[in-house]
Amino acid sequence: MSRLWFLPVLAGVVLAAVQWLIWVYAPIEMTMGLVQKIFYFHMPMAWWALVSFFVVFAASIAYLTTRREVFDHWAGAAGELGVLMSGLALITGSLWAKPAWNVWWTWDPRLTTTLIMWFVYAGYLLLRSSPFGRERRALICAALGVAAFLDVPLVFLSARMWRSVHPAVIASRGGGMDPAMWRAVLGGLVGFGLLWLCLLILRARQLGQQRRVDALLAARAELRR
Repeated sequence: MSRLWFLPVLAGVVLAAVQWLIWVYAPIEMTMGLVQKIFYFHMPMAWWALVSFFVVFAASIAYLTTRREVFDHWAGAAGELGVLMSGLALITGSLWAKPAWNVWWTWDPRLTTTLIMWFVYAGYLLLRSSPFGRERRALICAALGVAAFLDVPLVFLSARMWRSVHPAVIASRGGGMDPAMWRAVLGGLVGFGLLWLCLLILRARQLGQQRRVDALLAARAELRR
């Protein structure tokens, strides 16, 4: 990460600017008031969760094709970020839903497919810590990483394919939002994207270093026998 030292700095600066956009620049929504500002955190986290799972999908295909461990590390790092961000998206969505719909949760197509996606990828992370052999575990995880992606397009399209109380904001010609609100949304997407990239690179490198440490410990144990 030393060669990319500017990325965390840039992410911090952009996220600080995003806070100003959210709390000062963007107007308060007339119906929901300050609660609406949860949206500026909810949407970027949901968006980058989907990007994370696409990275899992692409890296898993690359691993199945090449058997290079670096792709397994990228898939694992992206899977962890995806589960984290989709979980936070579900939590912030519930916080928004209570004042908006008067319920914490409803079995809406978008919410249901997102919850299923979260459980599938949480299972993927559990599988990555299973006691299988390293190569066998990586192979099984890669196969699951490809298959699990089938739910991701459903999450994205669910609000358009079925009757849903969840708004399809991007497809609704601006979503009825003020241009200043959209600038705050775009700022949040960029800020959280930079943070996501920093965490992805850092975690992938950690997994690579952990693999090297495990190999050294195994070699040391063999020498002691």
